[in-house]
Amino acid sequence: MTHIYGIKNCNSVKKALDWMNENSIEFEFHDFKKEGVTEDQIKTWAELTDWNLLVNKKGTTWRKLSEEVQNSMDSLENSIPVFMENTSLIKRPVIHLENQVILGFDPEQYQKLIK
Repeated sequence: MTHIYGIKNCNSVKKALDWMNENSIEFEFHDFKKEGVTEDQIKTWAELTDWNLLVNKKGTTWRKLSEEVQNSMDSLENSIPVFMENTSLIKRPVIHLENQVILGFDPEQYQKLIK
């Protein structure tokens, strides 16, 4: 089963959900805002991709963090509590397949890996 993690009103997440529905892909959606994210989920994603790629440095959440907090995110261990407190800081959507993760909306990647 494909698991999609994100925020319902995020444009990239909306595009990913639409793509999945249009291509008849079964998925389970996990809303960060309603359900949060666990330390184990973050660690699992970090095992499947570079943990630095999980940080959405283009978003307003990153810009609103103090420079001190931004600088403290120099390792996965230091970043996990920040991710858990600021779920919007995680690059969206996170598409978790059995043994891999796709970050962001990328229909070409979806086509190769999901179908």
